[in-house]
Amino acid sequence: MPEELVEVRQVLDHTPDQVWEVLGDPALYPRFVREIACAERESAQSGKPRYRVRFSVAGGEPVHDRVEVLVNRPGEHLVLVGPGWAGGHLSIRLEPAAGRTVVEVVLSLPEDLTAGTAMTNAWLRKRVRKGLTRVDDHLSGRAVTSSPTRIDQTSRGLSALTVARTLAKAGVLNPGRPDRVLRQLGALARWGATLVGGYQAASARVPDAVALVDERGKLTFDEIDRRTTRLANGLAKHGVRAGRRVALMCRNHAGLVEMTIACGKLGADVLLLNTGLSADQVADLVEAHRPVALAADDEFAPLFHNLPASLPWISTWSAAPGELTLDAVIAAAPATPIRPPEQAGKIIVLTSGTTGTPKGARRRNPPGLGSAASVLSRIPLRAGERMLVAAPLFHTWGLAAVQLGMPLHASLVLQRRFDAEATLAAIAELRCTALIAVPVMLQRIMALPERTRARYDTSSLRVVASSGSALSRQLVTSFMDSYGDVLYNLYGSTEVSWASIADPTDLRAAPTTAGRCPVGTRVGILDADGVPVAPGAVGRICVGNEMLFEGYTNGTSTEMHDDLMVTGDRGYLDADGRLFVSGRDDDMIVSGGENVFPRPVEELLLGLDVVADAAVIGVPDPEYGHRFAAYIALKPGTHLTATTIRDYIHDHLERPSVPRDVIFVPRVPRNATGKVVKRLLADHD
Repeated sequence: MPEELVEVRQVLDHTPDQVWEVLGDPALYPRFVREIACAERESAQSGKPRYRVRFSVAGGEPVHDRVEVLVNRPGEHLVLVGPGWAGGHLSIRLEPAAGRTVVEVVLSLPEDLTAGTAMTNAWLRKRVRKGLTRVDDHLSGRAVTSSPTRIDQTSRGLSALTVARTLAKAGVLNPGRPDRVLRQLGALARWGATLVGGYQAASARVPDAVALVDERGKLTFDEIDRRTTRLANGLAKHGVRAGRRVALMCRNHAGLVEMTIACGKLGADVLLLNTGLSADQVADLVEAHRPVALAADDEFAPLFHNLPASLPWISTWSAAPGELTLDAVIAAAPATPIRPPEQAGKIIVLTSGTTGTPKGARRRNPPGLGSAASVLSRIPLRAGERMLVAAPLFHTWGLAAVQLGMPLHASLVLQRRFDAEATLAAIAELRCTALIAVPVMLQRIMALPERTRARYDTSSLRVVASSGSALSRQLVTSFMDSYGDVLYNLYGSTEVSWASIADPTDLRAAPTTAGRCPVGTRVGILDADGVPVAPGAVGRICVGNEMLFEGYTNGTSTEMHDDLMVTGDRGYLDADGRLFVSGRDDDMIVSGGENVFPRPVEELLLGLDVVADAAVIGVPDPEYGHRFAAYIALKPGTHLTATTIRDYIHDHLERPSVPRDVIFVPRVPRNATGKVVKRLLADHD
């Protein structure tokens, strides 16, 4: 048990004003003190700023509390007190010393926080000194080896032992009938860890297990293997062969999966078209990629009037007589076995296109089961899962769910259109154990009346995995409070696949974190020259793993540094190695000389009970260079004023973050994966 007061004095090689830039802002403390997971500024009470903090003490349970600024003399003295701390406080005093600063820290923690922990005076002093050293390194711009400006979960790849251990834990390597295991291994040897290889291997191992469930019924792994062989033979009659491309524009159903597998058996590339594209965008993409066939749901036919009349169109979801349908192609084709092509086909996924025309990104075929092991090392999916895949299959995240389902022999439940209540009903009826979604879907589930959500038994859910865009603090907390600690947040992109994954423990400690790297993944926070930044500093997020994309179909790619791919996002690592994404490079604005990102403003807006959705973008400003414009969709029957919004933001953030423009809109334009379509926001000005 520590003494009543613990004092630390340490000299930092910077002036008091420089040191105050960090120590005067408690919201920055998690970047330098490992035990502080989160410190969020709240509205001032009686003129005194307050912070909601989450921290742990010497292995004790995480503590959620609030602290209040009692003394705030810039460059000199800061005192924080905890209203419920029974005398606990933190005092930081700065004294100038010939261009340097003597920092005096006096810390007192209440007995109820330290009881039952291993905390001692020496432990506390060590943690304070370590934090101050990180602050000194940060101000000096020094990237030190011991600081997590770069996470290395692997030197350059995954070891076979790590993959085996992870897959064994997930139940993938369970023993089985020797004849089936041999056929399974043979399928993987012939086809590799591609979508084709995965489904053929599953068909060999568990032929009668249900692989896909959609609105038309169920398909087993064996049925999919047989149907896709016939489909591949039928597609070959329409000019599909190795090296050619087929465009798919489908909602979530078995037909999309079967078309992708069939093309893979022929060695053809698949171009996955976003269902939210315009007719002009479809025409541009078809012109650029030159597919030899198009497979699409009938509802998208109005988008195809500008396409060449000679382009064969196979309907993947149709009730109209006389059309060339997927089932008709299968019925008319032979079941002749197909030999693996010399080179496996690729899957081309489109970028989000929120600011312009989407680009085609060539996905790398997995070199083995290491990519599955990477994700499974942080998301505890298990063999035999029943996974409801709500995320669009044309998106990297939905596609990843299909690819993960292969080694897990999972049953994938697909719904053509997302409906929040229908999703809960399907989970309850089918006893789904995992939900794969994008944040806007979880937001819509939580927007349902509580009495509606209570109708459905979702206790079977063990994992709710989200990706595609940022999860707000409010959504993370409310979802886990309602459905338990089952939420996982994967941060990645079309280009890098995945970078980090936040598990429920991470999200409880710091709801806005992107989490930690899975095995086989490296993340670096680098400057413009590719050099690691100082501890706690914001830099470019760069990622290395075995599934980095192979470049855009227009012949361009993205910047690389030491085998790390630049994501286009900026962020930082806290003292405990958690990744935080500040925003896109092109989202950041310089306002009055300050670099600011829109996400903290969006987080605050989404935390208001009356706000249904919000987006913040930078706009030119003649005085400050740039300012923010906030687009806000209110919940029905509610009201807010622009002045109230600005005052609220100013209570929590500095002046440069306060929006100049506040525009109330009926809805915030988002694409199918939940990302804000910024080019459409101007329509509301």
